[in-house]
Amino acid sequence: MEKVIEVKHLVKSFGNKVALKDVSFDINRGETFGFLGPSGSGKTTTIKILTAQLQQTSGDITIFGEALTKLKDPPYMKRIGILTDNSSLYERLTIYDNLALYCKLYDVDETGIDEVLETVNLLPDKKTVVQKLSKGMKQRVTLARAILHKPDLLFLDEPTSALDPVNTLHIHAGLKKLNQEGTTIFLTTHDMQEAEKICDRVAILDQGEIKLLGTPQNLSRQFSESTITLSLKGNRSIVVNKDAKGAEQIYQFMKNNEVLSIHSDEPSLGDIFVKLTGRALS
Repeated sequence: MEKVIEVKHLVKSFGNKVALKDVSFDINRGETFGFLGPSGSGKTTTIKILTAQLQQTSGDITIFGEALTKLKDPPYMKRIGILTDNSSLYERLTIYDNLALYCKLYDVDETGIDEVLETVNLLPDKKTVVQKLSKGMKQRVTLARAILHKPDLLFLDEPTSALDPVNTLHIHAGLKKLNQEGTTIFLTTHDMQEAEKICDRVAILDQGEIKLLGTPQNLSRQFSESTITLSLKGNRSIVVNKDAKGAEQIYQFMKNNEVLSIHSDEPSLGDIFVKLTGRALS
């Protein structure tokens, strides 16, 4: 499997404060990789290092098998899309004109603008001047700009943080489609439900360290309880063990037509994070 990103023993310090502590991971081509954690955990610092906006204190990083310095060469810049917290737009231009300008920079045809605007649910607003847009709409414009040239590698820093649930679902669908077309996605988020929906693998980061790394399904199974919860008629519920005795109990309740639903007691990524760190996401 080809590695698009390889990070080995990454450390980043700001004066006496260590923001990242010996962080290591790799990302395969065509993968959607979630970098998860609360505000201040080191997610944005990592993405800024990976996109050559910050210099690491120590550690080795390669993108497409090349050193980070290569990212500043035009052929490599055209292979990458970036959405970060400082992705500025030209306020006095319309949405369409902003994207048309970047079409020239990326050397792509303007015929693709409508497609990306449809992906971010902004096609009806393409003639609107950017300064009149809400924060969430501006965030969707910057996402459209990041995927305009169909990059091989897409960095997304909290892409849906300012969006309502409807537009969030729209963006998720667009990202899945882009991923299916071959784009590798590096996603930072503190939204564990978002990660469960769209990520192939996730790393859970806390206080600058990776606490867990794996698929959402495997992590959930790793921390799952050995119990099953039954919701029964009469507003009752019962917890049974995943063993022969529990199976017999389930059978009897089903035989008596008392079972409304059966739930395997597997934790969400959010539950796992709280269990690991002792604190809730923020």
